[in-house]
Amino acid sequence: MQYRLFCSILCSGLVFGAMPVLSHEFWIEPEKYQEVSGAPVVARLHNGQAFNGAEQPYLDHRIARFEVMQGGAAAPYMGRMGDMPAFTAEMPRDGLAVLIHQTQPQTLTYDTWEDFQAFIDHKAFGDIRTRHQDRRLPDAGFSEQYTRYAKSLVAIGDGRGSDAATGLETEIIALANPYTDSLAEGLPVRVLYQGKPRPQAQVEVFAKAPDGSVAVTTRLTDAKGETVVVVTPGHSYLLDAVVLRPAPDGKDYVWESLWAALTFAVPAQ
Repeated sequence: MQYRLFCSILCSGLVFGAMPVLSHEFWIEPEKYQEVSGAPVVARLHNGQAFNGAEQPYLDHRIARFEVMQGGAAAPYMGRMGDMPAFTAEMPRDGLAVLIHQTQPQTLTYDTWEDFQAFIDHKAFGDIRTRHQDRRLPDAGFSEQYTRYAKSLVAIGDGRGSDAATGLETEIIALANPYTDSLAEGLPVRVLYQGKPRPQAQVEVFAKAPDGSVAVTTRLTDAKGETVVVVTPGHSYLLDAVVLRPAPDGKDYVWESLWAALTFAVPAQ
């Protein structure tokens, strides 16, 4: 057991250390997005690309917040070091459960500008290089701090309820319930940053089919920070939206990225 725990911690550190250079996402993936009343909900933490990636253990020193929200009330979740899956808990009542996970900030150093530019281009941040040069920053050897804000929607029993703002610095809110509402016109979502709608934000949409294949598209939020995601019954989804901002003065890193993720499934018809 001690050896397995050591390997989990070591491997997790290696995976986390490389992910932002490759624009890796971080998300919560339940074993079942719809669970019967009284059964425990089991969910895994993942990071990777295209809705496929390495499973991460429960590591309390990497967690800033881990909660379950039902009916507007949030309860903290406490796991055991090295747990994989990272989340296993019984839900107190039927309805929509929102799993919430915020990581502790971590930093990485870019050895070349090309690595950072690939991240900028992938997330459609625009002309960051001019802003970088205006701050008289080097083109290589500079650091970025990144923090992950992940949510997942799980239906317990009847699955009734709604997603809502949870107080994360950035987050994606589902404006309809994917398990109980009609999604014929798609799933409307809102992107928030510091509690306010984030206009003109890129939302990357990863749609996983029952056979495991993944299609990737992007949407842009409107002036209200909203967009509509076209969905297909029987698919699961990962939505991703990233904020990039200059670091405060006096830090040993020069940029900060804040990664919002939302996972859910659309029931098969």
